[in-house]
Amino acid sequence: MNQTMELLLNRKSVRAYARKKISGEVKEKIIAATLRAPTAGNMMLYSIIEVKDQGAKNKLVVTCDNQPFIAKAPFVLLFLADYQRWYDYFQVSCVEQLCEQKGIAMRKPKEGDLFLACCDALIAAQTAVIAAESLGVGSCYIGDIMENYEEHKELFGLPKYVFPISLVCFGYPTQKQRERELTRRFDKRYIVFEDRYSRLGKEELEEMYREPQERVFGERKEIKGARNIGQMIYMQKFDSDFAREMNRSVRAIVQAWVED
Repeated sequence: MNQTMELLLNRKSVRAYARKKISGEVKEKIIAATLRAPTAGNMMLYSIIEVKDQGAKNKLVVTCDNQPFIAKAPFVLLFLADYQRWYDYFQVSCVEQLCEQKGIAMRKPKEGDLFLACCDALIAAQTAVIAAESLGVGSCYIGDIMENYEEHKELFGLPKYVFPISLVCFGYPTQKQRERELTRRFDKRYIVFEDRYSRLGKEELEEMYREPQERVFGERKEIKGARNIGQMIYMQKFDSDFAREMNRSVRAIVQAWVED
């Protein structure tokens, strides 16, 4: 097995960090690799903020669903879906005047542009994660950055066409983290299809979740009111307070993005 495949197959999220700084040289290597990430039309529809201020990190602990390790991460990058830079450049390039000459209205960024920029930003984020991993630096995604849009907008000075799609914490893993077993993934037969989407039936779904059901529940018939993994995930994640806030926040972001 080559080194790249070994790295990809053994990568795991790291939420506890050794007391070791990440050097400027290592940071630059991670950023350099990130900026070579695939991007739609070579437009680089993303921006990155390194969150250095400890006060900002402390606030993110609270606004990102109370995750204390964010404050302890030695290197934190915020990945932003960004169409503001291009829209500003369109203005500087007198695109509005060009549209007037052609008798058409100048278009503003809409939903499709947002999704495309999100793709660019997430591809960049994953490139940073793999680059860091190759240098011995662990990482953890924080999707909760999509919550509390108004607070994060103010905290980072985000203009209209910039969306905080992911926060990533980086740090050298502790010995315990290095020795921790990999989390299990679903078998590929439930995830990878040929030519057409395959919707799973009752028996397939129950078989897909059999291992986590047995591992989590064991001989117990119920855990906190849930009788199976589906009920547990629904109550703890899908219909949780943080999920409701995330949906409210994303709805506000999208509405602000698309309004004229």
